Parts: sequence; structure tokens; C-alpha cells
Amino acid sequence: MLYVPGGFGTRQLLHDSEFIEWLKTGSNVNYKVSVCTGSLLFGAAGFLDGKKATTHPAAYDLLRPYCLEVIEDRIVKDGHIITGGGVATSVDLGLYICELLGGAEAALRIQKQMDYPYYKVGQYYNRS
Repeated sequence: MLYVPGGFGTRQLLHDSEFIEWLKTGSNVNYKVSVCTGSLLFGAAGFLDGKKATTHPAAYDLLRPYCLEVIEDRIVKDGHIITGGGVATSVDLGLYICELLGGAEAALRIQKQMDYPYYKVGQYYNRS
């Protein structure tokens, strides 16, 4: 799994060819996961070509040139690419990954241990 977080630093990294080339070395991993504006970096690396994706709502317009379609949801899975919205989405995204890899029961156990009532098993956005 390749995980790329977001933040304002992504805007500089978009133009850092050495970083983008390094990111491309993860092209064969089973899952590419980003949250917030980390999806912009996936786009710059070419991972979002022909894919649906999301990002922080304030960056939807920045994401549009890199993907087939920007989906204005918290989590979007298109094949083995999983993108999350703003930084607060990272909690739901983590539980989604637990559900994807370990099943609904595993996600529910973790959710209960976290005392996090907001995640709904099966609610997110498999677009593949």
C-alpha cells in the first residue's frame, strides 16, 4: 500500500519532478491511498488517468485536470486507487481500509474501540 497525505506542501511537490518520479516507483503496489490533497500528487504521477477521485473540497478544481471525474464524496474507490476528502476524512478512510482488508466485523471492532460512532460499514463509495 502506498499512502500519501495532503496539506499545503502538496502544491510545491506537484512541481518537484524528483519527488513525482519517486512516487511513480509505487505504481505496482496493491493499493494507492490518499487523503486530502494527496490525490493531486497521485494525479501528477499519472495514477488517476481514467479514474474517478476526490480531494479536499477546496481543491476540486485543482484535481479536475488529473482524473476522469471528480466525485464530491468523502471516499472514492476506483480500482486500486482510494482517495479521501479533507483531513477529517482520514478517520473514516482508515476504517474503510480496515473494512476492505479485514472485513466488516474487523472495522466494527476497531470503530467500537475508538469510540467513533460516525463510520457506517458498507456506506462508502466503490466506483470500480
